[in-house]
Amino acid sequence: MTVATQYVEQASAIALLNGEYNDVFSLLGMHSINDAKALVVRCFIPGALSIDVLNANDLRKVASLEQVNQQGLFAGKIGRRVKPFHYLLRVQYPLCEQLINDPYQFDSLLNPDDVYLFGEGSQLQTYHFQGANWREHHGVTGVHFCVWAPNAKQVSVVGDFNLWDKKRHILRHHPGSGLWDIFIADVEPDQHYKFAICDVHGNEMIKSDPYAVAMQPSPHNASKIPHVDVYDWQDSQWLTERANSQPHSQPMSIYEVQLASWRRNGEDGQDYTDYGQLIAELVPYVKEMGFTHLQLMPISEYPFDGSWGYQPVGLFAPTYRFGDANGLKAFIDECHQQGVAVLLDWVPAHFPRDPHGLVKFDGSCLYEHEDPRRGEHPDWDTLIYNYGRAEVRSFLYSNAYYWLKEFHFDGLRLDAVSSMLYLDYSRTADQWIPNELGGRENLQAISFLQELNARMYQCFPGINMIAEESTAWPGVTQATSNNGLGFGFKWNMGWMNDTLRYISSDPLFRRYHHGELTFSLVYAFTEQFILSLSHDEVVHGKGSLLHKIPGDDWQKFATLRAYYGFMWAHPGKKLLFMGNEFAQRNEWNHNQSLDWHLLNYAPHQGVQDWVRDLNLCYQQYPALHQHDHQSEGFQWLDCNNADNNILVFCRFGIDKKQPVVIVVNMSPQVYHHFRIGLPTDQPYSEILNSDHRHYGGSHVVNDGTYETQPTQWQGMPYSLEITVPPLGCSLWAPEQHELPQ
Repeated sequence: MTVATQYVEQASAIALLNGEYNDVFSLLGMHSINDAKALVVRCFIPGALSIDVLNANDLRKVASLEQVNQQGLFAGKIGRRVKPFHYLLRVQYPLCEQLINDPYQFDSLLNPDDVYLFGEGSQLQTYHFQGANWREHHGVTGVHFCVWAPNAKQVSVVGDFNLWDKKRHILRHHPGSGLWDIFIADVEPDQHYKFAICDVHGNEMIKSDPYAVAMQPSPHNASKIPHVDVYDWQDSQWLTERANSQPHSQPMSIYEVQLASWRRNGEDGQDYTDYGQLIAELVPYVKEMGFTHLQLMPISEYPFDGSWGYQPVGLFAPTYRFGDANGLKAFIDECHQQGVAVLLDWVPAHFPRDPHGLVKFDGSCLYEHEDPRRGEHPDWDTLIYNYGRAEVRSFLYSNAYYWLKEFHFDGLRLDAVSSMLYLDYSRTADQWIPNELGGRENLQAISFLQELNARMYQCFPGINMIAEESTAWPGVTQATSNNGLGFGFKWNMGWMNDTLRYISSDPLFRRYHHGELTFSLVYAFTEQFILSLSHDEVVHGKGSLLHKIPGDDWQKFATLRAYYGFMWAHPGKKLLFMGNEFAQRNEWNHNQSLDWHLLNYAPHQGVQDWVRDLNLCYQQYPALHQHDHQSEGFQWLDCNNADNNILVFCRFGIDKKQPVVIVVNMSPQVYHHFRIGLPTDQPYSEILNSDHRHYGGSHVVNDGTYETQPTQWQGMPYSLEITVPPLGCSLWAPEQHELPQ
């Protein structure tokens, strides 16, 4: 009897070679035979000349395997051994010899509880058992590979460690969960790998690992085996204080940054700035400018630079562009030690069609919907997650948890929330189907967002979950217990659109647009808003903020400074995209550095100084931030002076005796002896004035301290006369502590 018929049935050998043997672990590895009276070892190693089996404890040879076929299948009986033991394979190749820990001798490392939670849709740490994770198994160190592909016929891991041969490492199938796994000892950090998947129709595809924590740059886009080193965090005090914080009553001034274009290096100016340089340059800059938060545009791996990170293929992998995961952690750690919170732009709304990504991952619509009316996004030619599928929810929950837990981010800003909420978002009547109640609401996405916010806030007290939601969807920042979506903050897109339209009009005609400045206060306290001037306002032909404004350079810069003053004094937290803080002239270009050379010119330096001082003032005066989301923190003094393009209003904090009064003049006219109402009988001084010569203005300022007069005005018991600067914003407070000018 030949080895082939004694230890390997011919049908099994043929099925293995053809990729049709479903339960490979029942064939390969060490198995009991003859009623558990003997052991046989079978292995498939193409290219091998001979294979010996060694006892792993003492490296003594216990058997030589016989070659079953020329393709690399070997088998043999172990002499006088009846109980399975740990062994090595000594493989002789034409040019070398290699010792191999046979992966088919190891049982599965999957924990039933983890698998249950994953299938239930409530798993928060799926990345700990899916993907490529270092483990110690029976005293052997190696990597546990695991992937979800329930409709696959066969799954292999291919990579640098097996010559990208899909027949070398076929994974074990768990039919109940749709998971496939294998433990491989003979691998090293940074080796590339992918999953070779054969679907039920015999079609083959090569996919990157959805849970990869590091990836190769395009065009190859392979996943990378991670390193085993652990980062030593130094921000425990920050995390403790964050957990006890009250973000809605504290100042929040956010600097939005795309790391790829904030500042570039190299002779041609095309080299990315790495995390070490960002620690040395970006962190001190944010601190000096007085921003309390730094928001990073998406840094999950993305193949195409022009997507800015909003089409990620590698949701768990920090992009290679700026360094490794530990570099990112060191960057966030330094931010925390400098008192700067770090937010991450996160993209759970859609994913791209890149063939190595999630699209038809196992030959079926696994992560997306089968029906394109639910599964395709017409605007961006992307695919929409199936929020009703439990395993997809576990994937997304785990990803949010991953960034907050492993990288200590202080919150997530969710992109394109509106596209998640509406089934008919940007669709014609024939491109969508209603929900089971007949409505246009995406009930599965709503449930997903509510659960996401509730769980992230529970796990990470003090973080901020922020929605970019561009419609009037009710209750975005209401508690989930009150049927809200449960976000902490929402971008105020209405304020942004209205006010940009206002400053784009000529001062001569602004009287007809006055309501565009005041309308936001009609709804300012219906949600917990962030006033955002983001990257979206300075791309795709929209021009820079400076060039949206009509007039000569003096008028442009003056109007922009006054506009920023209005923004910082208006109820709501603040967000400003990089480059806007020094009035970049050109539209943002993701392929090059910001135009830092502009700071050599006084007007640009003046705007930068103005933004810095606004941030300092915003933090110094509680009236400007404590009641950002309560109506008692705001009172109009004059909102109807459209003919003069003037607004006057008052901000209050907890201490009503420490208000700040704001005067905004959006006309080039100077107004002398202009009376403003005041709530308290105290000496007032002008604490900031955008027309000060230091900021590039005409220096129409109000020096010194002004005694209030008992003349009732604008609904207030006291008042005083001031000079209102042209195209300017001035802030008044009882204190005499002036900021540096």
